[in-house]
Amino acid sequence: MMIEVLTQGVIGMSDTEPFDDLLDLVAAVLLGLGAFLSLAAAIGLLRFPDALARLHAATKPQILGLIAVVLAIAVSVRSWQVLLLLIPVVVLQMLTAPIAAHMVGRAGYRTGTFDPATLVDDELSADLERAQRAFPEPAPELGGRRLPSRDDQVSSRRDDEGRGSL
Repeated sequence: MMIEVLTQGVIGMSDTEPFDDLLDLVAAVLLGLGAFLSLAAAIGLLRFPDALARLHAATKPQILGLIAVVLAIAVSVRSWQVLLLLIPVVVLQMLTAPIAAHMVGRAGYRTGTFDPATLVDDELSADLERAQRAFPEPAPELGGRRLPSRDDQVSSRRDDEGRGSL
């Protein structure tokens, strides 16, 4: 009787406990991956030189990190109700992050806060020059301002460089 009580704690384990341990390990790995990707996004935002380069750091690793963290929560909790609550978080983030990145990219391009030497193909410059020739008055989407000239863009970059980087 005494031996049966002592061994029941070790031998009498159910079959789901090793599987639970494996799922906890998967959740921990996903959480670590999500934390690493979010840290990489934060470091990229601080270290990348211009607005267009920072867009990459603000969107791709951040969304992948969020997906990894959400999967870790879903695996850890093991509940359909929690999974149904987490799906809209990922879907809304995947919908809003590219749109926000596009708007920041447009603003960065139009204000000249980027390094033109880093562009592989500048498809927007010809369209903007054609639009400025077609519409002599300032564009309303620029708040009644004209696009900055190349000299304005160079001086703006010099001002940004003079402040130092993080």
